Amino acid sequence: MIISNTEKIEGNEIKENLGLVRGNTVRSKNAVRDFTQGIRNMFGGELKAYSQLMSEAREEATRRMVQQAERLGADAVVNVRFTTSQITAGGAEILVYGTAVKLKNPPRTPASPPRPTQQPPPPR
Repeated sequence: MIISNTEKIEGNEIKENLGLVRGNTVRSKNAVRDFTQGIRNMFGGELKAYSQLMSEAREEATRRMVQQAERLGADAVVNVRFTTSQITAGGAEILVYGTAVKLKNPPRTPASPPRPTQQPPPPR
C-alpha cells in the first residue's frame, strides 16, 4: 500500500477515487509515566515517554486507515493528514485520514513462495 501526503503518486495515474479513509486511536498517559515526565519537564529536555506514546498512537491510527483502504481494494492512499485533539485531561485522539485510490499501474506485490508438495511415502 502506497501512502502519500501529496495529491498524486509520482509516475502513476489515479484510475479511481474510492473515497475517504481514516484511522484513529485515543491514548492516555499513565500515573507513573506522568510523574516521571513531570520531573523531566522541570529540568528541560525531550519528554521521551510521551514522544514514544504519540509515535505508537500514530502508527496504530495509520495501520487502521490502511486496513480500511485495503477493504475497499485501494492501491494507495493520497492526501494523507494527521490531526490530534484532546479528549480529556491526559487523553488525546490521533486521527489520520486520506483518499483511497486505485492506480492505473498498481505496484506489484512479491509472489508467494511456492509451497512444498508433499510426496506420498515410498512403497514398502
